[in-house]
Amino acid sequence: MRYAFQVQYIGKNYAGSQIQLEHGRQIEAPTIQGELEKALCTLILGKRYFTETFENNNRPIKAIFSGRTDKGVNSLGQVVHFDTEQTIVASKFLYSINEILPDDISVSDLKEVDKSFHAQKSAKKRYYRFEFINRRCKNAFDGDLMRVKFPVDIGRMQNSLNYLLGEHDFSSFKSSGTLNPSTICIIYEAKVSKAGDRVFIDITGNRFLYNMVRTIVGTLLDIEGHNLPPEHMKDVLEAKDRTKAGMTVSPYGLTLMKVMY
Repeated sequence: MRYAFQVQYIGKNYAGSQIQLEHGRQIEAPTIQGELEKALCTLILGKRYFTETFENNNRPIKAIFSGRTDKGVNSLGQVVHFDTEQTIVASKFLYSINEILPDDISVSDLKEVDKSFHAQKSAKKRYYRFEFINRRCKNAFDGDLMRVKFPVDIGRMQNSLNYLLGEHDFSSFKSSGTLNPSTICIIYEAKVSKAGDRVFIDITGNRFLYNMVRTIVGTLLDIEGHNLPPEHMKDVLEAKDRTKAGMTVSPYGLTLMKVMY
């Protein structure tokens, strides 16, 4: 049987969402996937794993994610599926696994799905939000959010984002760590809003390249900080050259909000 659930996590204490392998052996660093698989093994197989290290990717239960998130990136709507021969009672299972998981990881909305469902391959859209603070002085409650000291113009930022809508080659916003050679993505929606001194950038697409959202935000701030015309975003996009885009901003403040199927 195949089950799927949503996963919420704060990514600052983890080396990304997914287990990383080197020469067939897992790199010893805490990951969201590692914590989930340990908890699943404990509940379903009755075994306690005190290490995340499994050789040759031979893990008893594999948690398949809708997509990879980097170190420091959060999630409200990550989707994960796993296979097991045991029948699971959702209410009991959710309570038990949440008691086992670290405080910065939780799961919800467990349900049985068809064997044809695949958390990654079946996904149609992914929605990310980046949040930052637009204020000159710091506040003790800013937490890990990035603070932009110069004032930003929401209208200008929206005009810049509009150039990204549709299907494009996003090579300019791709970091070198991108595993998939395809650089074509479709952006369905890109909006910027502000509440008090907090700015929210919401982007929905069919897929995203490695560090793509963070580089888009960096380019937006480059445009605002240097008072460049919003059309500069179009020039960067069409250049297909990473050196033309802005910096890759901090992962803190980036959240995977929802995955749509």
